[in-house]
Amino acid sequence: MRKETGTARIGFFAVGHDTYWAQFPGLLDNLLRYHSQACRLVEDGQVTVVDYGMVDSNQKAYAVLERMRGDRLDLVMCNMVTYATSSTFIPIIRNINLPVVLLALQVLPGMDYSRASTFMQLENDSICAVPEFISAAQRIGRRIEDVVIGTLHDDPAAQAGIRRWCGIARILHDLKGARLGLIGHVLEAMYDMHADPAAITAAFDAHVPLIEIDDLVRCYQAVTAEEIRRKESVILDLFDTPDPGSDPIATKLTASDLTQAAKSAVALDKLVEAYDLTGLAYYYEGLPGSVQREVAGSLVVGNSLLIARGVPMCGEYDIKTLVAMLMMDRLGIGGSFAEFHPFDFRENFILVGHDGPHHIAIAEGKPVLRSLLKYHGKPGSGASVEFQIKEGPITMLGISQKADGQLKFIVGEGQSLRGPIPPTGNTNTRGHFGSDVRAFIKDWVMAGPTHHFALGIGHHAETFALLGQVLNIETTVVRPR
Repeated sequence: MRKETGTARIGFFAVGHDTYWAQFPGLLDNLLRYHSQACRLVEDGQVTVVDYGMVDSNQKAYAVLERMRGDRLDLVMCNMVTYATSSTFIPIIRNINLPVVLLALQVLPGMDYSRASTFMQLENDSICAVPEFISAAQRIGRRIEDVVIGTLHDDPAAQAGIRRWCGIARILHDLKGARLGLIGHVLEAMYDMHADPAAITAAFDAHVPLIEIDDLVRCYQAVTAEEIRRKESVILDLFDTPDPGSDPIATKLTASDLTQAAKSAVALDKLVEAYDLTGLAYYYEGLPGSVQREVAGSLVVGNSLLIARGVPMCGEYDIKTLVAMLMMDRLGIGGSFAEFHPFDFRENFILVGHDGPHHIAIAEGKPVLRSLLKYHGKPGSGASVEFQIKEGPITMLGISQKADGQLKFIVGEGQSLRGPIPPTGNTNTRGHFGSDVRAFIKDWVMAGPTHHFALGIGHHAETFALLGQVLNIETTVVRPR
């Protein structure tokens, strides 16, 4: 069961020109009906819509502004149902510190010119005031984030544009006040991984609780035998445990590794509840034989279980990728912890994956657990997660930090291909990125990402570019050649 996070709230209002209502009886009623239909399109984006009705004068704009200030909104949509003067809009965008999007959804795909009238034109005049609104907003130093143009009915492109902004609203809602915990330290010598909690708060309005490894140990020591038994059952229901493959360090899951993974998974659940965590990034080695090493080295399975519940978990202390994983999860596209592995120059793909936590919701088939005799490059051994991403389109989102301290998004799109992956107890998929995989990867690395990124299904580069715009974060989209 996913952790309850609340629902994003979108403020929604229509604009019109009050002079029209007396001139054209019935026009206002029709426009309000169309506005209600548009409202339902927005609600289909898994958000709560706060509908302020028709704003057709400057005075009403100020009245709606006062209501918006107390309604805990994440985003505002202005529904351009007909022509309206910009005085109906400027008080709102001037004074509300939220992203604002215009909807210009025409009722008819085109007028019936044999019966055309001024009334019909005004019913379909959704685009007329859009340039006025954008120009007026720019003149006062405000930005309209986007305009969704299309028809009110049977328009997949317009509906996709609305869903995109509903997804962004969900991300903004869950970033606001998020509690993204850190335990331990960067894996020594990974300079790209070093974390700046203040930069995370500045960029995303999230808090970074600094949690001691002993806080997790305390939860670990409180785990009961019955809790371990129940968690083992959950794990065996979700994962396959196949015989070994070609890698000599990856064996069939042992009973002791299953028990250890289950105990640590229960401890993580307790830690998330105790600290009300939205997510957690960690890395801790501990002394050989210590309980700290025992617990910190056996979190992979529990991480994947929590990610499936909407609580991203990230190894190697990578809080930047943790944020990217959270964003992808709230879009409903997964969000696995990933990096690049060896090329296959023969077939023009590159392996994409990582040891550690992954999003079970985007697995192709049932994920696998193996026992590893060693964690390569890290201390310890134990249960590890292996699965392949679903075949089809994929998106990568990396978050890096520049010399001036500002964050940067790097986004790429490709395809996950079906085919064998190494049986190493790590997740991998075959990533295809256009006609020349080496050219794409060169463009990606030259954009300055960290070596980790979040991996999700579908193509969503436009969404993340718009999100970067909203958050005032520089965004580079790397495209296949």
